[in-house]
Amino acid sequence: MTAPAATTAKNSTADIVIVGGGMVGISAALLLAAQHPWKIMLIESQAFSGTGPLVSPSFDARSTALSWSSRQIYESIGLWSGLAGGLSKISQIHVSDRGHMGLTRIDAAEAEVEALGYVVENQYLGAALLAQLEQTNIQLCTSTSVKGIKPLASGIKLTLASDQGEQEVDAKLLVIADGAGSSTAQKLGIHSQTASYNQSGIIANISLAQPHNGVAYERFTDQGPLALLPLNSFQGRPRSALVWTQPKDQAEILMAADDQSFLEHLQERFGHRLGDFVAVGERVSYPLALTTSTEQVRSNLVVMGNAAHSLHPVAGQGFNLSLRDAATLASALAEAPESIGSLDRLQSYYQQQSADQRNTVLFSDSLPKLFGLTSPLVAAGRNSGLLAMDLIPALRGNFARFGMGLATREAGHG
Repeated sequence: MTAPAATTAKNSTADIVIVGGGMVGISAALLLAAQHPWKIMLIESQAFSGTGPLVSPSFDARSTALSWSSRQIYESIGLWSGLAGGLSKISQIHVSDRGHMGLTRIDAAEAEVEALGYVVENQYLGAALLAQLEQTNIQLCTSTSVKGIKPLASGIKLTLASDQGEQEVDAKLLVIADGAGSSTAQKLGIHSQTASYNQSGIIANISLAQPHNGVAYERFTDQGPLALLPLNSFQGRPRSALVWTQPKDQAEILMAADDQSFLEHLQERFGHRLGDFVAVGERVSYPLALTTSTEQVRSNLVVMGNAAHSLHPVAGQGFNLSLRDAATLASALAEAPESIGSLDRLQSYYQQQSADQRNTVLFSDSLPKLFGLTSPLVAAGRNSGLLAMDLIPALRGNFARFGMGLATREAGHG
């Protein structure tokens, strides 16, 4: 199996051009293609692998938590069955506040679902997305960058550059999905507002001495939240995916520490609910910030994914929100397939998603701030809330529906 080559045509047309061939860009392309036979081009600046199941180098060692609503979206385009072998079910979410008594547990059985969510390694999800992409008529242009963008009366003209030279493409709709701080959006004068959390996120896979039993742990500490999400076992050893928020200086110390010291510090901060931590995989650290685009829609233009909103990882909502955006856009455009660049049509999409975006951004931004406050009065209040949630099924149910992406979808489509 060979990777699709960048197109060599000097001039061409397309209904929809998507810039960004990561998980959001490919998902959006597949969702759009499932709605209508538009001519879709997907532009990716990196080269993809040329052998085996195609894997993009942007699908790194990280894992993604997929919500129940993301399962529904992927089922709608026939992708879910291809993911089954790489998924680890979240059967329970355990939330606690280090140094305090408050905790709550949310169970899939009580929510009457198979799982509250699923954890999949990005390499596996990326391979499944690319395998499905190969079965469509979507034109994939790899090793291709956007050199210029010119708005037209009824579309957008893009100048693309690749090893084969330059080409111009006239499109009815441009979807920008090339990540936070998008260089493509900046070419159009669309910028981002960034609020740093003055923290870093440490990502790694942790080998465990005992099974995780499908439990996802969210533990809030005075230094920041710490999540351990269930992963499939590797070579018979149970694993969890770590997302550890730390002050920048402490994160640097932990990144420089040897594996044993890192695990000892992690064990001390997390405790022994998962037993002993046996080994740690490659560690990656990145700065945490809330980034939102100043605009998401114009005539013939949509900004999507991390280019539109990049969230704190504490609640695992960023990719799931972007997937809901993509599904809503595809549905909105299918209602008027001949006027996909219409500002009215694109504003209708944005209005449908605005409540979902607002609620999800607020939740992801407020949660680490609330649990980061050290006031005894605030700590007592939030722990009372955790205990109340653990005792009152209706509160747990509402929290579960939000985490599964169901309450937010209903808010956006009510």
